[in-house]
Amino acid sequence: MPPVPGLDERFRRVIEVPGVRADTGRRRSWHHLDTGPVLADLGLEPVGTILAVHGNPTWSFHWRRIAAESVRRAERGGPAWRLVAVDQLEMGFSERTDVPRSLAQRVADLGAFTDALALTGPVVTLGHDWGGVISLGWAVDHPDLVAGIITLNTAVHHPEGVPIPAPLRLAGARGVLAASTVRTTAFLETTLGLAEARLPREVRDGYRAPYRSAARRRGIGQFVADIPVDHRHPSHAELTRIADGVRMLTVPALILWGPRDPVFQQRYLDDLIDRVPHAEVHRFEGAGHLVGEDRPCAEAVLDWLDRAGLDAETSRRPPRSPASADADFEPMWRRLDERADDTSIAAIDMTQDPPLTVGWRQLHERVTALAAGLTRLGVRHGDRVSLLVRPGPTLTAVVYACLRIGAVVVVADAGLGVNGLSRAVHGASPRFLIGETAALTAARTLGWPGTKISVDRLPRVTAAALGVSCSLADLAATGAGGKAPDEPVADDVAAILFTSGSTGPAKGVVYTHGQLAALRDVLAAHFDVAAESGLVTGFAPFALLGPALGTRSVTPDMDVSAPRTLTATAVSAAVATADARIVFLSPAAILNVVDTAGDLTAADREVLARVTTFLSTGAPIGADLLAAAQRVFPHAAPHTPYGMTECLLVTDITLDGIRRAADAEEPGVCVGAPIDGVTVGVSALDAEGRATGPVADTAGVLGEIVVSAPHLKTRYDRLALTDAEAVRDTPGGDARWHRTGDVGHLDARGRLWVEGRLPHVLVTEGGPLAPVAGEQQAERVDGVRRAALVGVGPHGLRRAVIVVETTDRARRAGLADPDLTARVRAAVVSPLAAVLVVPELPTDIRHNSKIDRSRLSEWADLVCAGGRITAP
Repeated sequence: MPPVPGLDERFRRVIEVPGVRADTGRRRSWHHLDTGPVLADLGLEPVGTILAVHGNPTWSFHWRRIAAESVRRAERGGPAWRLVAVDQLEMGFSERTDVPRSLAQRVADLGAFTDALALTGPVVTLGHDWGGVISLGWAVDHPDLVAGIITLNTAVHHPEGVPIPAPLRLAGARGVLAASTVRTTAFLETTLGLAEARLPREVRDGYRAPYRSAARRRGIGQFVADIPVDHRHPSHAELTRIADGVRMLTVPALILWGPRDPVFQQRYLDDLIDRVPHAEVHRFEGAGHLVGEDRPCAEAVLDWLDRAGLDAETSRRPPRSPASADADFEPMWRRLDERADDTSIAAIDMTQDPPLTVGWRQLHERVTALAAGLTRLGVRHGDRVSLLVRPGPTLTAVVYACLRIGAVVVVADAGLGVNGLSRAVHGASPRFLIGETAALTAARTLGWPGTKISVDRLPRVTAAALGVSCSLADLAATGAGGKAPDEPVADDVAAILFTSGSTGPAKGVVYTHGQLAALRDVLAAHFDVAAESGLVTGFAPFALLGPALGTRSVTPDMDVSAPRTLTATAVSAAVATADARIVFLSPAAILNVVDTAGDLTAADREVLARVTTFLSTGAPIGADLLAAAQRVFPHAAPHTPYGMTECLLVTDITLDGIRRAADAEEPGVCVGAPIDGVTVGVSALDAEGRATGPVADTAGVLGEIVVSAPHLKTRYDRLALTDAEAVRDTPGGDARWHRTGDVGHLDARGRLWVEGRLPHVLVTEGGPLAPVAGEQQAERVDGVRRAALVGVGPHGLRRAVIVVETTDRARRAGLADPDLTARVRAAVVSPLAAVLVVPELPTDIRHNSKIDRSRLSEWADLVCAGGRITAP
């Protein structure tokens, strides 16, 4: 065995294993990695064994990182997991034989290998590619030893009548198979090219090491030839046996997935989730087939083993118990049922011309018919339904119909952009997709999954071209007079709501019916929403809550994906039409409402004077902007609640509260005290800017803000690692805390002050520096409209830079003039490396209000280093 760069020679072993099945009577040499002897030399007793199985055309080299990392952690006092990573026969540095190795033969071979090794439990299987199938086959055959299963991109079932992925069809084609897999290195090199970025030469050479000649590549060709393309293939029966057996595995499970895999595509992940519904799933966005090379899978696996608590004492864990009914649970559609005979107005959509008005009885009938129609179409409890419909009565009816039958609504708005929206839809993998024509066109072009349902009735040719199966009108017609299935219960999943994507790829946030109901209740109680309140909802997430709250709602005339398109006159028209007393807007919408207030007539102002409650949600706003908004709504109590997609309401503060808080001279933006039922804590930052402190409510401590509430999300969808990072447990406590990613502090009165985002904290020579306080100080300077504090220089030695957007809109980006620089430096307490000016601060595409500080920081670094000055 020649040495292989990057592979610790201490782990390499060869044993002789008696053959089985077609190999009976022979002994075969198996090369493998085994960290057990190294652990023994360290005097460490393994808590269990990770049995890792590679795919085609890789070998045990694929698991080198987890071998090394598991030993490193054990040396540092962590759990000592033994890793055994095989080279399957015909592969890697194991023996080449004259026996064809079918899937059943390979599963039996692996069993013979573990018998020869005298492997005892607990064992956690780990597989990739076709090694995933084989490792799961071993797990099915060894239920007394298996304590957990982990798989990377693999498949245990291929639907009948569907062609296998194109790369495998090409590689397995007659006349191509031998040339691409054995006589040449084409298949091997193509596989190595499936990494997200080009693999380093030494890594590529490591994978090539055992396959230097055609004779040593025969196993690669055998593996491809053994792919069960349909029921006639000799290995199809074994694949079916394994697929059926996987459903019976109730041990903890983890699926790590690279979605940019041309072979193991999304449908195979969906099938695995269906067979192992209790599995924790993490999609590494952007990763491909070689997800173990693209992402830190070794750390992910070992972290998960720590969380799962799989050791010699606890080698079993029962599956999650099914959802149970909650006697106090009042579902979201209950107010609709109560007003089923009410002919008064329920919802108005003023984005249409003429405005669309829907009454309570009409809405109830529509929801009931759509619920029955969706059921007849085949939508079942737990099915995901992607909704690509503009906010308004149509979306409202569809949402409540889906909730009523227990389908899971998937909501990702157009503000994510085409790429972001596409990632969200693919990631959620809905079984059904309901959309308007533009969305259906995008779905067809970009290959979005799901049976397509059109909002509008389309011409037959158009519907066929877009792959549309039916329209909402068709569903309502087929469902008229029909009966919906049994209602879901509180613990059932109700919705997946995607975050804005302003801090990375948008994440799907999972809510149960009980959590949505808790959100409704806290909103109604805190803001005193009554049946006659009426809502103007210029903020999309709250546009759907009107029916749940039992009050009419109106969507004003605006582009709902671009909040800045909302004008003051449009708000006045919406208030007048719905006789509304409560107005919900985003900060970006408020900016334009204030800017266009001069267009209001006396009659418009009289209408707006009827508003009693005004809310700005989506991002905290300052007293000046809130005061300007109050001049538009002179008799309203202005509120600016703090929250996030994961917990839409956390704290609340009024304009008067902001003014009182100003006297405290605390750094940051005061967002008020926690709403009833919400608990807020802070995890203190260490010298490196990391939130490592215990959750506490100590006043004046800068740290990451963590929250707990009945309406806090359940988890992130198919992002198990992200979810684990976002959860904080309090020792000895029962609370489930969510790490918000925001930094700030609590004051002596229990009020929360937000000082920025955790990734935007500058680690300076003097310690962590949050950005918001400096920004507030800069924004008090005459001529400054908005400011952002960002860092330049290396970590630990970051220097603060202020980037300002001026009221007179600078013509070009670059260094601020000497006068403005001097005034900003004088106003900001922290030392500044520079003051820069831009025509407009870049913001996220969804809210148009959250400043993109990461982008500004990169730009400022270039400018301060003497680079070419262009707009960020």
